[in-house]
Amino acid sequence: MAAMLPYLTIKIIWLSGNPIGVSDPGFLDNTVMVAMNAVTFGMDLVGLVLALSFTMRWGMRLPAWLVLLPMWVGIGLLSIILVTAPAGFALQGASIFQVGGPIASWVYTAVYGGFIGQAIGLIVAFTLYARARWPHAFTSAPRVGRTLPLQLVMARGALVMAVALGGIRLFWGFGGTLGLPPEIVAASTNVALLQHGVKGALIVAAGVALLAMVKGYGRRPALLLATAWVGTGSMFGWGLYGMVVTLSAGPLGAGVPTPVPDLVELFVMLTGLVMAVCGAMVLVERAGRSGVGHVHAAQDPLEGDDREGDRRAADQRDHAGAHQHVALEL
Repeated sequence: MAAMLPYLTIKIIWLSGNPIGVSDPGFLDNTVMVAMNAVTFGMDLVGLVLALSFTMRWGMRLPAWLVLLPMWVGIGLLSIILVTAPAGFALQGASIFQVGGPIASWVYTAVYGGFIGQAIGLIVAFTLYARARWPHAFTSAPRVGRTLPLQLVMARGALVMAVALGGIRLFWGFGGTLGLPPEIVAASTNVALLQHGVKGALIVAAGVALLAMVKGYGRRPALLLATAWVGTGSMFGWGLYGMVVTLSAGPLGAGVPTPVPDLVELFVMLTGLVMAVCGAMVLVERAGRSGVGHVHAAQDPLEGDDREGDRRAADQRDHAGAHQHVALEL
């Protein structure tokens, strides 16, 4: 939560009309930039509330979708920054934040430093939260279920697309220029190549992990789940961001037509969404076969009179005479 404060503060200042850290006030007056600043402020505010919920008992009673959807997108976005920002700093030093344009380098330093702190904090806190609330998601299960044939079709098709799209990203990451406008190639940096490579590798890894989850492979189901979770969230989050920047024609765009990269972003976003739906089907059926109750909904008290400290409802305790209540959340 502390790591989110610099970003939220800067956004509040900009939305209030103060161009601190920006050499061209007109940059912030652009309608697209105002809208994007408002949306990204809201996204980080949601992240702050979720971070608080991971430390409070009421957070265990939030509707599942209200936690999972923003954390899926948020961790997907932040994971790329968590890898590429420190690696880029190691490659280029402080010059990584001297990108030119109207935004001062100290703004990038404050924002991306905060993003790294957010990524570490949210990933660790959410993992601990999820293991307490949905322990069945971190275990393997036999291949049964009514939707298994559909899951296999979706996972296999997604893997084909993931290999193709990830391969294109890796090709660009290793210096390939096919499909890239000359202006983009001329302005390319080591950090840009690194981002292509990391995104490409994660796309392929997510496709492989999802198919392994569907088939029930692997001795480390938690690792498969984490790879599919981060990969699909990154694909959808960054693909959607790329589409918004392109379609809004705002000042954050490349300034030149980029048909091939835009098409790649579109298919990455759609493939990530399909993979996420398939993964959700796997987890829902896995929960149904586990035979254990979920953390209760908001109307059910946590802990109760016994105060055993496990952050679960009192009637979830596994002792004689305990009332077993199963609440479907997804």
